[in-house]
Amino acid sequence: MANLEDIYTGRVLELSANMPRAGRLESPDATASAHSRLCGSRITVDLKMEGDRVTDYAQDVRACLLGQTSAAVMGANIVGSTAAELRAVGAKMRRMLKDGGEPPSGRWADLAILEMVRDYKARHASTLLVFDAVEDAIAEIEAKRQR
Repeated sequence: MANLEDIYTGRVLELSANMPRAGRLESPDATASAHSRLCGSRITVDLKMEGDRVTDYAQDVRACLLGQTSAAVMGANIVGSTAAELRAVGAKMRRMLKDGGEPPSGRWADLAILEMVRDYKARHASTLLVFDAVEDAIAEIEAKRQR
């Protein structure tokens, strides 16, 4: 088991300090928030999609370092992603943290830095906030299209 201090490496600090797509969109197709009761972290995302592909994204991140790190990687990679890809990345992150699964790869490989969080269940929720919010926003867009 890694020491908690080991989680806060230089790369985690570097990623969290560079928050791509910070702010809010003027007219998103959907907005969703996720909140961690344990640490008080909150992430709100605005999403625009054309068909099944993300065309614009913004995030308001009021989260701990781990939530910031996940959000930074999301902000750097989300535009151009499909709903299926985003759900798959979220599922892979949940498996990595909760079931000892492999970390995401490819353009999402920076998320592997959070693999050490697996040993700290109390930190899982904040690490996964951005995935929860993005998936909720996608579901909102899909529900609007079904009407």
